[in-house]
Amino acid sequence: MIDAAILPVQRRTLAPLALALHRLGVTADQTTVTGFLIGLLAIPALAAEWYLLALLLICANRLADGLDGEIARLTRPTDRGAFLDIALDFVFYALVPLGFAFADPQANALSAAILVAAFVGTGSSFLAFSGIAAKRGLPAARYPSKGIFYLGGLTEGFETIVFFAAICLWPGLFPVLAGIFAAACAITTLTRWLQGWRAFSD
Repeated sequence: MIDAAILPVQRRTLAPLALALHRLGVTADQTTVTGFLIGLLAIPALAAEWYLLALLLICANRLADGLDGEIARLTRPTDRGAFLDIALDFVFYALVPLGFAFADPQANALSAAILVAAFVGTGSSFLAFSGIAAKRGLPAARYPSKGIFYLGGLTEGFETIVFFAAICLWPGLFPVLAGIFAAACAITTLTRWLQGWRAFSD
């Protein structure tokens, strides 16, 4: 919901670190893959109920997700980089609820399944709109620096990070918080369906 507003601040904040990594020879694709692998470590941490460690790993993953784009813009952004970025992001988002299901299947499994289904809705509507928008040559005016067409919504990257932080800090509230966020994701999906219906109507 507010990603477009905070993106300039994020870019200014990460620019010095991105420049330092670039000078060390670190590439954007390396940063993307490394960030994903770090994020994967959060899943066993969640399963073991090491929630603060999981939160640190999730934050490291999100930091890498911001840095890879900044590093790419210091050289030449590529379609492969844009593909890796979004594809690995969506897998990571779905794995975090799975970690909570492993931690306490009886309390969390149903809520985790509902949340993953909600993520499928937001992810599929995002990618479907993006693909057709690219085919039609539509510009993403709010996200001009992104490698693919970005469609906003109630639950974007910032809101997802806040949600992940909340469930790591208050894991006992996972079923409640997951239900609330899944409902917000459902609203995002419905609004994107409506936007697609209107934008691609002939």
